[in-house]
Amino acid sequence: MKSLVRLELGCVLVFTLASVALAQSPSPEAKITVSSSAFQTGGKIAEQYTCAAANVNPPLLFRGAPAGTKSLALIVDDPDAPGGLFTHWLVWNIDPTMTTIGERSVPKGAAQGTNDFGNVRYGGPCPPSGTHRYFFRVFALDQTLDIKSGANRQELDKALAGHVLARGELMALYSR
Repeated sequence: MKSLVRLELGCVLVFTLASVALAQSPSPEAKITVSSSAFQTGGKIAEQYTCAAANVNPPLLFRGAPAGTKSLALIVDDPDAPGGLFTHWLVWNIDPTMTTIGERSVPKGAAQGTNDFGNVRYGGPCPPSGTHRYFFRVFALDQTLDIKSGANRQELDKALAGHVLARGELMALYSR
């Protein structure tokens, strides 16, 4: 009987601690809507946004950053690259009142990081073969990030940790 009581109390304690942790963390339901006038979710990315043509960023629209958002961040990546996750664009400290990023543009005042091509700019889809998925992820943050322009993906990921209030993504496809 003592073991059963201890087990029940242990479960209550674990449940209570988990409830407190969930109450203190951002809601997993907080979502930002991400879209583009250039393609639909699951649609094909137009060639002008790839390395095969103009290699410029597509227009993006995002809505739903929650109250308390101090900045936004954007990560564009390809999880289907032969060597694993490949980062195409990193942008952070985007003004939270902005809801769009225009084609061929970077939001005023925002910083860009070094992508996996080794450049501090957008690098469009450029798969060696097959169809790849490209994710355009937007993060609402509770602070501006104190990392310098040119930082890499690992530095950005570390800076984002514990500061994401909401997130959203748009996935599109491209094949050569």
